[in-house]
Amino acid sequence: MAACAGMSGGSSLPWPRVLLFGDSITQFSFQQGGWGASLADKLVRRCDVLNRGFSGYNTRWAKIILPRLIRKGNNLDNPVVVTIFFGANDSALKDENPKQHIPLEEYVANLKSMVQYLKSVDVPEHRVILITPPPLCETAWEKECIMQGWKINRLNSVVGEYASVCLQVAQDCGTDVLDLWTMMQKDNEGNNRSSRILKHLARSHVTINLWVIKKGF
Repeated sequence: MAACAGMSGGSSLPWPRVLLFGDSITQFSFQQGGWGASLADKLVRRCDVLNRGFSGYNTRWAKIILPRLIRKGNNLDNPVVVTIFFGANDSALKDENPKQHIPLEEYVANLKSMVQYLKSVDVPEHRVILITPPPLCETAWEKECIMQGWKINRLNSVVGEYASVCLQVAQDCGTDVLDLWTMMQKDNEGNNRSSRILKHLARSHVTINLWVIKKGF
């Protein structure tokens, strides 16, 4: 009891937070073997990794919900890093999936809007990582569409167009960026998408810095 009483005093211990913001690729990243769960494991005792993935979301809907996730206030509550990982749904073909499709120009505007919002709530550009949509395996996706009774509603070449403008937004806004669309088509390390995402995420200079953040923890 005396030991517990002695431990009850003192100020609270601030704990850095990493916020993963994205669509289903982020939402399901905390499943067993997922890239988000693996990232949280690598950062244990250094940062809390928060999953704010929303399955089915595109950047139009993401832009609306972001202010409800991060607000201006206590700087101790601000994330040390925010990942913005959208585009897989935005790049759906308009004629086959009009609900999720976002025109390329609006996708660009929405990404810039989210980066600017984060800046306004004291999350500067150097703490933001944009992540391009990953490449699409059209053969596997076509089989899934056929099973659901749909025509194929995504094409890898179109996803590449969204990845390209995501890179340009990062350059324009001064954020870090992860070009998964290119990187994942260059490597030949199997089909485990989660492990490949994590591998490339670890190469990001912002994320590498997280390995050594708060060395006293």
